[in-house]
Amino acid sequence: MSFNSSTGVFEFYRVPELESFSVWYSGIHGYLSVIVCGFGIPMNLINVTVLTQKHMRTPINCILTFLSLSDMLTMISYVPFALNFYILHSPWELNATKNSLGWMRFMLFHINFSATTHTVSIWLGVTLAILRYKHLYSPAKGNLTRIRRLIRARISVVVVYVLSTVGLTPNYITNKLHPSPFNNETVYIMESLDLGTNDVRPVVLLNLWLYSIMAKLLPCILMVIYGGLLLYTLKSKLKFQKRKLSCTSVYAQRPLDNSRTTRMLLIVIILFLVTELPQGILIILSVTSRGFFHFIYMPLGDLMDMMALINNGVNFILYCSMSRDFRLTLMDLLKIRIAKHHFTTVACDSERSQTALIVRVS
Repeated sequence: MSFNSSTGVFEFYRVPELESFSVWYSGIHGYLSVIVCGFGIPMNLINVTVLTQKHMRTPINCILTFLSLSDMLTMISYVPFALNFYILHSPWELNATKNSLGWMRFMLFHINFSATTHTVSIWLGVTLAILRYKHLYSPAKGNLTRIRRLIRARISVVVVYVLSTVGLTPNYITNKLHPSPFNNETVYIMESLDLGTNDVRPVVLLNLWLYSIMAKLLPCILMVIYGGLLLYTLKSKLKFQKRKLSCTSVYAQRPLDNSRTTRMLLIVIILFLVTELPQGILIILSVTSRGFFHFIYMPLGDLMDMMALINNGVNFILYCSMSRDFRLTLMDLLKIRIAKHHFTTVACDSERSQTALIVRVS
């Protein structure tokens, strides 16, 4: 294991090809992330609009609404971050404009804010799996049961938002700004975490352990457990449907809709696992293996951000392709919007015609 005395970092994990890829990708990351956010922000806004319609207010849709909201907030925060730190300025550049106190304070806000909203999204994914599994096995039916489930879903959302914010308190106090002289000017940089060195602070290690376990590994484990239970339940219900060939089409339609909802939630869970589980493992290795953070985790940072942004933006496509109620509600909203626009246009044309007639008569 080689050791660089000038930086104090072990270089066992150094991969020149990965460093070259990181330099190349950072040059296009800003543009790609703005494109993804430019698609994802309006799509999540549409998700919120459709899922909050009166007839769409179900416990699952309640959680999906706030999931879309947290995803949208993450992407809104990422746009100005990408513009200043990747597009207007090179990600490897250091200057007084890019690293001014105002922009670096925003960067600090973005790091903490996006970590919070993303953690909220992850735990809402866990909540989706748990509530859906309990719903499939609950024998209770009726309007009163639906209202109770909706109240529980709303309480779960509040609990997730509050606990995610409180649980990331160590992360808020770990990241700090540090003034530094550069070309006869003062620039501001993030204080080094010193991971992989002997100078790492205990609070940094504590924060990374808590973040990797509570915001990454534990929710992924719960998703695997409840996702497996949902998959088993889905297969059991499909077998049950095949035995109900003598039932009417109206009776058989509801289990089919339930199966589609379960499939959709399973895909949401898989997307979270693909995005979050590798990052959680990488954080653990960064804490336990010297040099891993500098030579593996950091070069992959932009790519992991992109995967998270894509995950934040694809739910609209998923809902449209797998939820009939979502498609119909969206089409109804579009028809209402087009009808209102047509009515306004006709009214304006009529008013112009009457005005022109009055002018000609006078």
